[in-house]
Amino acid sequence: MIRKRSLVRRTAAVATAGAALFLLAACGGDGSGTAGHGGHSAASATPSASASASQGKHNPADVAFAKGMIPHHRQAVEMADLAPGRAGSAEVRKLAADIEKAQAPEIRALSGWLTSWGEEVPAAGAMDHSAHGMGGMMTDEEMSGLGDASGRAFDTAFLELMIKHHEGAVEMARTERADGSYGPATKMAGEIIASQSAEIERMRKLLGKD
Repeated sequence: MIRKRSLVRRTAAVATAGAALFLLAACGGDGSGTAGHGGHSAASATPSASASASQGKHNPADVAFAKGMIPHHRQAVEMADLAPGRAGSAEVRKLAADIEKAQAPEIRALSGWLTSWGEEVPAAGAMDHSAHGMGGMMTDEEMSGLGDASGRAFDTAFLELMIKHHEGAVEMARTERADGSYGPATKMAGEIIASQSAEIERMRKLLGKD
């Protein structure tokens, strides 16, 4: 009778161990982290995959937009930095401050995207001279002339040059809206179109052209 009970206990222990091994195998508990059919690794990857899908993957148009807009914005900020000591109009000084306030954070965002994509961020001060005149970019002569001006002459030159600069940015942003695929970049492009188009109208009024 005692031997029979001992045999029953051993049989139960073997069954319990077998069930435990089965459960470990079913859960992929081999420590490899490989997702099986409905495994835990696949479930944990779902949120990040959803976030990536919501933003969309970037494409060459997004890279071109970021690489082109960074030096473009930097030049606008450089132009705006001249206004406090040279502008004759309080409205021009306020406009310049608004431009710098809007574009400096966008430069940081654009740079962050390029870094996350494994792309090179355009070096500060390393302006591609072939880009001058493209996208409304100022030439060296225009920037030098603006830096030498003051008072009403500065105001007129600043407004005329910045209108051209903004028009170039709006065109670049429209291209991104049409060809880009990265959600945050196309969203920024839409904001640039809206804000800089409004600033163009503001500058035209200051020049007395509207």
